[in-house]
Amino acid sequence: MKIANKLAGISRRDLMRLTGRFGVSSVLLAAGGAGGALSFASLAQAAESTYEKRFGKEPKHTLKFGASGFNARNLLIERAGCLEFARDLEERTDGEIRVEFIGDNQICSQLSCVEKTQLGIVDIYAASTQNSAGGAPYLNVLDYAYMFPSRAAQYYFLYSPASQTILRDPLEKRHGLKFLFSHCELRGLQMGLGWQDKPQVTKVEELFGSKNRVTGTQLGRIAMQLLNLNPVPIAWEETLDGLKQGLIDGAETWASAVAYANMSPVVSQSIDLKFFCGTEHTAMSSKVYDAMEPHLQDAIMESAYLAQVHVQAANEAALVKTVGFSDPQLPDTIFVKENVKPTFLPDSEIKIAEEMCSPEFNPEPWEQWRERINNWSGGLDTYTDIYNVAREIPIDTLPENVEPRRWWRG
Repeated sequence: MKIANKLAGISRRDLMRLTGRFGVSSVLLAAGGAGGALSFASLAQAAESTYEKRFGKEPKHTLKFGASGFNARNLLIERAGCLEFARDLEERTDGEIRVEFIGDNQICSQLSCVEKTQLGIVDIYAASTQNSAGGAPYLNVLDYAYMFPSRAAQYYFLYSPASQTILRDPLEKRHGLKFLFSHCELRGLQMGLGWQDKPQVTKVEELFGSKNRVTGTQLGRIAMQLLNLNPVPIAWEETLDGLKQGLIDGAETWASAVAYANMSPVVSQSIDLKFFCGTEHTAMSSKVYDAMEPHLQDAIMESAYLAQVHVQAANEAALVKTVGFSDPQLPDTIFVKENVKPTFLPDSEIKIAEEMCSPEFNPEPWEQWRERINNWSGGLDTYTDIYNVAREIPIDTLPENVEPRRWWRG
């Protein structure tokens, strides 16, 4: 399929009938597992089959999955792996674990999912690490500017046992969160309609002085300030209106986020600055995980691994075939339909930005936060350690060619 449109022919009323009968999770899992567009009859049949499989036995554990603004439609645009994880975990445990998927911001949002997991309102959540950094500040560890040179380097780090030591263990110890898997893109600037009639950006300096939305990450703000990008804190749910009304020139985020959040109609240029992480991760309460029987803990990790492998391949394909984040662009992609121009700056311009804002070339502005994160990690040199791991693979490695590894096995 060209786009996440499986449910396009089904009315909202019919969809409500099905969710009322089989539950939201069964309908979403059925839709997510289908191979093409669905009619009402085919979705009803798939939902009934999914429901019978899921409710054929009483689960030992029912886990609430707060998936911020995600649903079956937009998870086919940004391939964050949430439904694949839920479906595989239920099948892998033969129904001992049942996952109730609650998306569309019904139980938590990009900013609140992390806190609601820490409070026990939900057991699993999906949101960006940058938006979640407000409630779990250790997640800033991923956001040093230009620490990752490519999406391949991001995936390589998440598969590496080093990620257990540098990212996952300190996060769990400090914030009670078990980092399971993540989508990987690098953040750029998504410029609003005020830039539609301007020439396509070719130099970093053309962006200086523009006013841009920033997430909850403190390190991201440092990078933007050093690049003269005037960071303005705006909640993700309010970013669309901010761009529409011209309150900001642009937003720092990644390409598939623009597409899945229906932001493409108010974005004119998607500029691939690659200046820090864009990681839409899924994590769970470590307290809930620790209370599981050992074989169910193993199942959670294996389902997380499967989801990570799925995301790695599927999101790379979706960026080109669904989003239209490529040069040349494929026809009928979201960016082509909405006239969003992807801008891939030359390496020489990326180097200029890196020398302006990365800790390697401009260490002083980072020192306070770097010391804080290093202390939280138990004394690691987090920036240097991640920087080195990210460069263990050749710079031209394609993201889909990174070898998957079970990171927790060492």
